[in-house]
This record gives sequence, structure tokens and C-alpha cells, in this order.
Amino acid sequence: MSGVKCIVRKSLILLLVFSLAVSPMGCGREEYELNQRYDAVSTTEEFGITLENNFQPLTFFAQELIVGGNENILAEGVTERLSEASALFNLDTNSLLHAKNIHERLYPASTTKILTAYVALKYGDLSATTTVSEEALDLEPGSTLCGVSAGDVISLEELLYGLMMCSGNDAANVIGEMISGTTEEFAGLMNREAYALGATNSHFVNPHGLHDEDHYTTAYDLYLIFQEALKNETFRTIINTKSHTASFTDSQGESVEKEWQSTNRYMSGEQEIPEGVNVIGGKTGTTNDARYCLVLYSENVAETPFISIVLKADSRDDLYYLMTELLKKTCN
Repeated sequence: MSGVKCIVRKSLILLLVFSLAVSPMGCGREEYELNQRYDAVSTTEEFGITLENNFQPLTFFAQELIVGGNENILAEGVTERLSEASALFNLDTNSLLHAKNIHERLYPASTTKILTAYVALKYGDLSATTTVSEEALDLEPGSTLCGVSAGDVISLEELLYGLMMCSGNDAANVIGEMISGTTEEFAGLMNREAYALGATNSHFVNPHGLHDEDHYTTAYDLYLIFQEALKNETFRTIINTKSHTASFTDSQGESVEKEWQSTNRYMSGEQEIPEGVNVIGGKTGTTNDARYCLVLYSENVAETPFISIVLKADSRDDLYYLMTELLKKTCN
């Protein structure tokens, strides 16, 4: 009994320290209590945990997560040469069916926006509105946009559709300013939330994913972030939407409507979905350095859920060819 007491005591202390360290403190920002002290000799009885009162084991961090090592697991018949990293996760059995370089740091491009949406949904109010600033639209030429203009007044919910469907980098910046005041502050919040999910091999410097050498992630970290985002019903609804009519007002108070289409070829119908697979949705990403990326959530006929990831594919056609091969494995 004393052995059980000791283990539980240490676990509780670690959990308490972690939860206090990352506890949100208003306005979407976090503060750290550097001078906090915890009693290292407290016993489990002080927390009301004993074998006599039907003690239940603590739920540890990775208990419900799929843990992948450094060794590649290559599914039979899946082409491995078309991308730098790829993975297939069975969320029902918590098993890794295919893994290539899942811990290699790579540029995520717009798959970054999965984390942006997760943070926005966690800290924001869907019905709240914000005014688009000139600074939010200061993006490199050729950047993918959803088409908002300075002075537009738009809700967070509409911005999330623009973010996830047409991959608007302008929407990403507006969301960052709306939640945290600046995109720099928002990137800090993104990193704290990523680390809290276990995505410690990643670093983000912006909410949109345009190239920066210090902005990177891994296929495994994207799995950690995506599987948590999928727990939000609004997130699942948005990624499952093929087209959306956005409504907001311009700087003159006039009503504006824009038609947004999904950049996901499976959702748009441009790419054939394997028989027996239901693609729920996901997020694409493309830059010159990241090449072609896709994070996808799907189910087979038995409604078994899967996450499939391809990073740094050679071309868009190769991206969807490889992803389709992974999707076919979900029906085996």
C-alpha cells in the first residue's frame, strides 16, 4: 500500500504543477507563477485518495493517444517515395498503421491553421465580431486569401470558415489579432497550446503557415493537434463543409457576401474517394519549401475513425495519390 501511495503522490504533484503552469489567465493569454511552491511530502490521504475509498488510477497524459517511435512502419502496398513524411492512425484501436519519418521536423504550410482554429475555438466567441485591420492584410504577394478588406466587420465563426475552407492567410491574421491583440502574441499562445498537447517538437511563429525557418512541426505533432481539434463539433462541421456563403459588413456598413470553396480535392469532388471511405475533412497546405501537405480525417464503412497525414509530397497529384493509398488501407 505504501508503494501505491508513493507513486500516486508523485503523479499528483506533477499533474498539479503542470496544470497550474499552463492555466489560462484571461484574454487568451497565460501567466506563469514562478514563485509557487508545492509540498513534496504531502500524502495521498490529504487528497482523499486511499485504497479504502475505492481509489481509481489517475488518467495519464498519453493514455488515450497513439504513441509512435522513430522506426518507420511502412504499410504494405503504400508508396513511400512520393513524400518526406506520412502516417495513418486508427483512432479506434489507438494503433499506428503506417509511419514514415513521423518525428522529422518539416515546414507545415497551411496545415498550421489546424492549430490556429483549435486555439481560436478554445479562447474565442464564435458570435463575436472584429474589424479587419490594415496590418492583418500585410501579406506577401500571391498569398492565399479569403478576400476580407480593411474595415470589414466579421464574426469569428465566418473567419474560421475562411481560414479552414479557402485557407485564407488574411483570415488567420485577423483571428490572431482578435484573440491575442497581435499575431506575435497569438503565435506564443499557439506554442503554449501545442506543447500542452504534447506537440513539443514543433514551433510556430505565425497563424497562417507562410514560410519561416523557425516555423516547423512533425507529422506526429500534427496528429496530436488534429485529434484534439476534432473533439470540437464546430471544427468538425467546418472541415466537412464543401462550400459556404460568408456574410459580413464592409467599412461603410454595407452587407457583403462571399462564396468560399474547400481547397480539399476530396471535398470538392476533384479527387475520387476510395469505395467504403467517408472523408470528413481536413486541411491542405502548400508552399515552395513545405511542398504539398494534407491532414485528413475519415471513417470506413464500420465508422472506424482514422487520421492520415502526408507532408512534403513532390506534387499535388502525388499528394492525393499517396493519400488515396493510405485511405484504401482503412478498409482492410
